[in-house]
Amino acid sequence: MADDPARTDADLMLLLGQTSHALANELTAGLEGLGVSARANCVLSKAMVGEFTQGHLAQICDLDRTTMVATLDELEAAGLAERRPAPGDRRARIVAVTDEGARVVAEARAVVDRVYDDVLGTLPARERAAFVSALERLVTGRLSTQATCEKPVRRRAERAPTVIT
Repeated sequence: MADDPARTDADLMLLLGQTSHALANELTAGLEGLGVSARANCVLSKAMVGEFTQGHLAQICDLDRTTMVATLDELEAAGLAERRPAPGDRRARIVAVTDEGARVVAEARAVVDRVYDDVLGTLPARERAAFVSALERLVTGRLSTQATCEKPVRRRAERAPTVIT
């Protein structure tokens, strides 16, 4: 199989894992001054787009239910978001971003853009769009559904609670 042009000796999972970890650290460092984590920023920025329930927002942000509740507790305590009753469903809550939360999202957008531009800037210009497009195709196509297995891989939990000031 050494002649197979589709074969690669690169450890794809290791490379993607290292890339994800390094990027998460860069975003965390960049957002620290704003008092939000990358996860909290994701929730806030996605919540600004429309009226989403906690559950729907958790799906959009790829968070489990427990993590979403903890994140929203932090955001509410910081005055950046609030839960409001969903019209037509007393059990569901809509996540609303406060004015202060919107201000933080705007500042965070500049940080995220700067980090992304810096990271992607290490690639030749012709490869940047193709790289991002390929990742999008993977997560919306082939990797969009999880494989069924006896012991599914758990997402790594944060080691310490995120503090939002």
